[in-house]
Amino acid sequence: MELKTIEEKNSYCNSLTDYSRRKTIPVKVGDLIIGGDNPIVVQSMTTVDTMDTKGSIEQSIRMIESGCELVRITAPSIKEAENLRKIKEGLRKRGYRTPIVADIHFTPNAAEVAAQIVEKVRVNPGNYADKKKFETLEYTDITYQAELDRIRERFLPLVKICKANGTAMRIGTNHGSLSDRIMSRYGDTPLGMVESALEFLRICEDENYHDIVISMKSSNTQVMVQAYRLLVQKLDEGGFKPYPLHLGVTEAGDGEDGRVKSAVGIGALLEDGLGDTVRVSLTEDPEFESPVVKTLIDRYTHRPEKSGIPRLDSYPLDPFSYTKRKTVEVGNFGSGNVPRVITDISKVNLLEPKELKGTGHFYLPEPDKWKMNDQGCDYLYSGTSPVPFMLPNGVKEIIDHGVWKSHSDRKNSCPAISLDTLKSSQELHPSVNFLFLPCEHVEEAIPLLSDEMPVVVVLSTDKIHQMQALRRAFVSLIEAGIQLPVVPKVSYTDEDTEKTMLFAATDVGGLLIDGLGDGIMIGLDRLKIGQRQVLLDQIKLHNSVSFGVLQAARTRMSKTEYISCPSCGRTLFDLQETTALIRKRTDHLKGVKIGIMGCIVNGPGEMADADYGYVGSGKGKITLYKGKEVVKRSVPSERAVDELIEIIRQDGQWIEPETSDLHH
Repeated sequence: MELKTIEEKNSYCNSLTDYSRRKTIPVKVGDLIIGGDNPIVVQSMTTVDTMDTKGSIEQSIRMIESGCELVRITAPSIKEAENLRKIKEGLRKRGYRTPIVADIHFTPNAAEVAAQIVEKVRVNPGNYADKKKFETLEYTDITYQAELDRIRERFLPLVKICKANGTAMRIGTNHGSLSDRIMSRYGDTPLGMVESALEFLRICEDENYHDIVISMKSSNTQVMVQAYRLLVQKLDEGGFKPYPLHLGVTEAGDGEDGRVKSAVGIGALLEDGLGDTVRVSLTEDPEFESPVVKTLIDRYTHRPEKSGIPRLDSYPLDPFSYTKRKTVEVGNFGSGNVPRVITDISKVNLLEPKELKGTGHFYLPEPDKWKMNDQGCDYLYSGTSPVPFMLPNGVKEIIDHGVWKSHSDRKNSCPAISLDTLKSSQELHPSVNFLFLPCEHVEEAIPLLSDEMPVVVVLSTDKIHQMQALRRAFVSLIEAGIQLPVVPKVSYTDEDTEKTMLFAATDVGGLLIDGLGDGIMIGLDRLKIGQRQVLLDQIKLHNSVSFGVLQAARTRMSKTEYISCPSCGRTLFDLQETTALIRKRTDHLKGVKIGIMGCIVNGPGEMADADYGYVGSGKGKITLYKGKEVVKRSVPSERAVDELIEIIRQDGQWIEPETSDLHH
């Protein structure tokens, strides 16, 4: 195993080049085992009121039928905890033995009841024994220890009940609900998240109770990935048992955005062999979550362990904090530029301007003008088939070098060159050239490259282990001191929309989270040439997913971001309907982050990243936030969206939407 040869500070996984799953202790949850040598477990959470016994049973069955192996149900008070017995009995009568997890936040007494009924209990260290008031607290070592003693007293009864009943537990830290005590000592950091869980874990280990799964969730994918990595390292350093990990990105949203954001965080960890159970949190009916998880984890079921990629003896990046790879500027790539989107149109001979619509650029025939869009690609790769019409201002075309040499507009087009072209010293563009380079030839290319060259490297690989191969090539360039901009290019053989979203988000998102990559390109090269319309649809998908991946990795904000929770039995309004309504009114506000939460459990803390918040606070009542500050309380839900827009307007962030709906 490579673990011992990689620098100790970076040892969060077995290997950075092979696929090697982290070995954990097995944790029994009813008839299910999480961790050990067992397959990754799919889980999801009900959204109906826990007191609606029939509704909870029916929804659980729909979830199980869709692939859910572990059903989580909220138990905000003792009455809901007690009703879990009826739900469990109802499922057993219908022939379903799927284990149930009780989701607990502020109510230790509900957890203690639930632990005697269901197979697993989830507790959130941030609010199980602490109240959050967003206060900065000063502690000496003695007063801090007194707080830990208080937590032990509050938490110990649950540990003893779980141990006596053979009930498993998830210690689930959430970035947005860290206690004031943890925030005061460690700040709003991955380390704070890890320490929050370890405080509770030490109490469990003192009682010789080990049926534990741990999670480090955040709606910020960078924070989430760093926290899980740091957790693994701290467990190892601290002599803890290697507990299984539950992976998830909180409040991912819905549709394509929710899937892409989930895959950026979860996929980056799965690639490194971390994760034993997964939940994708979508603002959709829960039966839609499990198939997404299944698509993510099935990718690793038959993945060979050995990749054939040269091993890494050291890793030049800090996996626990974000630092962008240092690059020189070439054209509008690298240095301080945002990552660029290259959209591959090389398999379609575009005939007229309107066919560029899928790339985010809209031709208006009446005034004979282009309408620009925040999700309009920066570059088009047309290969050997140059576009036969004038492109929108600012959009450049990449053409294969052999064709580019005789192209009529070499000023506004750039050549795609191969390693052989570079070796033969042929004529290049004075400002920017794109070296299409397979990862396997990086070592061969390095002696020919220098930072003075007007070259952007487009890295690709045919290996199954795409992310590992791309990362390894980046490391070779860093170690050689090459600071030219690099764009990872990924491509897939399957036309399946969801797979493209999830796999591209995993393979490129995992690199971007580590500061690697000055753009993104999803290639058409591995797709079988299909009908023209199918290819145009693929181009549209690739362009949209590219911008989604950059946004989800926090590297380029090109649209409004919605941090919306997936709903549960605590939710006080129809989240899907409300999210759709808010999205309809605000989706033109580029870079603004809006949190939409069903209740205060997922309230201001959970919206750690949001600029504005819309939170259920009672039947038909909404509390509106700016950041973590309450601006208006108890707003009737029928007026709440208008009031939210008014807050954004007063804050100077509002712009009027255009009457044209061309950007939809």
